[in-house]
Amino acid sequence: MTYKNVSKVLLITVLSVIMAVSSSCAQPENRTAKYVDLTDAAESSVNAVVYIKTEFMQKNSAWDDFFGGTIWEHFFGSAPSAYPVQAAGSGVIISSDGYIVTNNHVVEDAAKVTITLNDKREYEGEIIGTDPASDLALIKINETRLPYLKFANSDSVRIGEWVLAIGNPMGLNSTVTAGIISAKARQLSTGRNTYSDEVYLQTDAAVNSGNSGGALVNASGKLVGINTAIASGNGYYTGYSFAIPSNIVEKICYDLQHFGTTQQAYLGVSIMELNATNAKELNLNDVKGIYVAEVSENGAASQNGFQEGDVITHIDDTPVNSLAEVRGVLKTKSPGDKVKVILVRDNEKMTKNVTLLNSKGTTDKVEK
Repeated sequence: MTYKNVSKVLLITVLSVIMAVSSSCAQPENRTAKYVDLTDAAESSVNAVVYIKTEFMQKNSAWDDFFGGTIWEHFFGSAPSAYPVQAAGSGVIISSDGYIVTNNHVVEDAAKVTITLNDKREYEGEIIGTDPASDLALIKINETRLPYLKFANSDSVRIGEWVLAIGNPMGLNSTVTAGIISAKARQLSTGRNTYSDEVYLQTDAAVNSGNSGGALVNASGKLVGINTAIASGNGYYTGYSFAIPSNIVEKICYDLQHFGTTQQAYLGVSIMELNATNAKELNLNDVKGIYVAEVSENGAASQNGFQEGDVITHIDDTPVNSLAEVRGVLKTKSPGDKVKVILVRDNEKMTKNVTLLNSKGTTDKVEK
């Protein structure tokens, strides 16, 4: 081969290598940014979110803190008179015949509840039931053919998914803000290394005072949560907020409508989260799952052969790796419901079909 031919072969080889490297560095054709249009979700949802104004009677808290009713009466002959106080929040219509869900703290102790629809019609609201533990309340207005939001399956919500927060923050009616789901099965600190029993979706959609009880909806305009709390040192939005998942909201609203109180289901175990340290101490090969520290006598777990030392990995095909995730699943269940529990015992996987019980160890429903 001549020198000229060798040079030509080398040049072709070098060009081939350069083209191959350039091709490998190029972005794949299918990995283009996808635009998410939230306008339809906003337009369809805003009419189902209401403004809630409450009125209740309150004594002067400053005098109560310093003197208290009995001392006041001792020196002045009468207690300070109560005076009307107004508060406001948001709510979500969940049925065409006027059922509305909101936060319990929006209507707690209210003597009067006024509901204003997005089209400015006003109604007096009747409180059907409240569940302070989950901070939810169910209200009814006397109207039909109302716009309402359908429940989404909050278990299917994905981290990074776009959501809209709709409510009435700081007196600004029908405000829509956008963000993403930042985390699931989040517990809030109550101080001193303790956490609430409630489970939340975390979002970075802006939520402020007045948004409480409003809607968190997905890109399809379905309800994925009820906006409840913000993490802030000054009471204003600082980057993330929390919503009660729709699966829990739907179950509690059903209970309040049909029984007047919440039906709580129990598995009958004391559980502990696993980490690298305690998993090693317990001679476990994996840190996934929830450790069963104690089995309650005559509880659902006891009746199905659970043992101390078992590690629960799934409940109804939902992986559980935290106390919040277990509570999140059980919050959607009632006494008498059957769940499939997958656990590991001595490195052996087994499945238990468990009928959940109430706090009294029966499947009876509790009436208010």
